[in-house]
Amino acid sequence: MKKVWIYKRKNIKGWWCGWYESGKRKSKALPSKELAEHYRHIKYTQLNSDVFTGTITVGWEQMVSEYIEAKKIQGVTEGTLYEHALSLRNFERLMGKCNSKQITQNVIDNFIHQRSPEIKRATLNKDLRNLKTFTNWCSKNRYLNGTLEIKELKIEERPVRSLNVSQIKKLLASAKQYPSMKMRILLALGTGLRRGDIESLKINDIDFERNSIATTSKKTRKSMASRPVSAEVMAEISEYVCSLDVGQARLFKTKFNYRKWRRICKKAGLVDLKFHDLRKTFCSLLAQNGVSTAVTQRLLEHSSPNLTNKVYTNVDPVLRTAVSQLSVRDWLY
Repeated sequence: MKKVWIYKRKNIKGWWCGWYESGKRKSKALPSKELAEHYRHIKYTQLNSDVFTGTITVGWEQMVSEYIEAKKIQGVTEGTLYEHALSLRNFERLMGKCNSKQITQNVIDNFIHQRSPEIKRATLNKDLRNLKTFTNWCSKNRYLNGTLEIKELKIEERPVRSLNVSQIKKLLASAKQYPSMKMRILLALGTGLRRGDIESLKINDIDFERNSIATTSKKTRKSMASRPVSAEVMAEISEYVCSLDVGQARLFKTKFNYRKWRRICKKAGLVDLKFHDLRKTFCSLLAQNGVSTAVTQRLLEHSSPNLTNKVYTNVDPVLRTAVSQLSVRDWLY
């Protein structure tokens, strides 16, 4: 940093502003101290313009550590922090410990090229999203020039798996011998909650009078003080709570049992059914009954309506109903 100073000469009126430029000492006379201070600030900015407007060269480890600390201050969950750190470790493994000047568009493209054979496109897109967030933060802190372009790769849209009414009945009937598992399934189908949020529910969170549950998402940290629950589901919850031990605080005493879940799915004839598919079923059934995307998005605690529509909503029954309304009989007969 080049210094600029003000001083007063002996037996000479006014104030002077001095600095070094190109190895030579220079100065300028000004009538008052206030003007000298003002000019000092202007000259200081001019002489150090590369610092104030240019990028700063920083090592890879310093950038990553500062970025992770910034994310912690923002209140990002541990799971999200782990995903960001994992993406950056993969970048470091393939591209090396690049400093801020070495991270160029060519380096980003090489990372995509080398990372693609290792993982699926959906996982690669997650890495690219995390890397884009990292580079944006670096640009904001003047570590990068901000000209990097990171776009997600196109992936084939998979059909959303959701259950119909008959499949739901079979699943609940198969889970009847496991009351806690049946209650988990019913909560997922009736509220759309994630499995982790269902596991963390406490009896005090349930309001039997208002038919609602107070929930806080572990993933997004979004809370809903009064999540509505249908009267039928609340009646099942009430019956289940009455069967619990006196003084039990948590709704589920034991952890989720994967063996029981697979046994239930096999008995119901639902091979490879994931518990998260019950959340998608909740979303799809709402859409099929005419509930707006905005309402469904709020219940699922999604940040984007595109996620709700693209990943969670199975609109095949709605499309079939729409096509069946065509008057094809009038065309043929």
